[in-house]
Amino acid sequence: MRNSKSQIPNPKSQSPISNLQSPVSRLGLLGGTFDPPHYGHLVLAETARVQLGLDRVLFVVAGLPPHKPGRPITPDSHRLAMVETAIVGNSAFAISRVDLDRPGPHYTVETLFLLRREYPEAEPFFLIGGDSLAQFLTWRDPAGILEQARLAVMPRPGYEPDLAALERTLPGTGGRLAWLDAPFLDISASDLRQRVRQGLPIRYLVPPPVEAYIREHRLYKALPEQGNML
Repeated sequence: MRNSKSQIPNPKSQSPISNLQSPVSRLGLLGGTFDPPHYGHLVLAETARVQLGLDRVLFVVAGLPPHKPGRPITPDSHRLAMVETAIVGNSAFAISRVDLDRPGPHYTVETLFLLRREYPEAEPFFLIGGDSLAQFLTWRDPAGILEQARLAVMPRPGYEPDLAALERTLPGTGGRLAWLDAPFLDISASDLRQRVRQGLPIRYLVPPPVEAYIREHRLYKALPEQGNML
């Protein structure tokens, strides 16, 4: 059997990190712990790239997200490495360490401020699901977020944001929303972690290199051998 280690990029590789020099006029921002990254993330990013004509989509890897206090998070090096393996092959995708390289907790309004300084000529689109939009008024400084970026929203079944309440509280919100026509993939990182702990397959839910990385580094809990997977 070939050594799977050779198939996995070095976590310290800088190739997908946000240091590309090509001009960016329309920038997508997808934040998350990516613990692990999965096809739902990739479909959202690629759908936004195509529908909004984005020059680049940054996967903004979270450090200490304020909405997940107390939950153990896989070390940054592993999460970065998994995102690297997930986005290989798409030259429009890159990684941002903006939240990893500063103390937390990290709030979206602050992250946007820093990324706008890094990309001063770009029009930013912050990618979220309909479930996040339904909770948007509970975020820190939602008005400040809308001032800095448009929201690219992927509708999710079962979540109906109160657009009238958003408009009353934050006048002009409707004009700052871009709705994405993306297929719904009911995949969550928490479910994937649980499946690994239970010895259930995650094949076809995450890119093969991500599955290989989880297996090699025994993240969440060791996966069964490939031949035993259903």
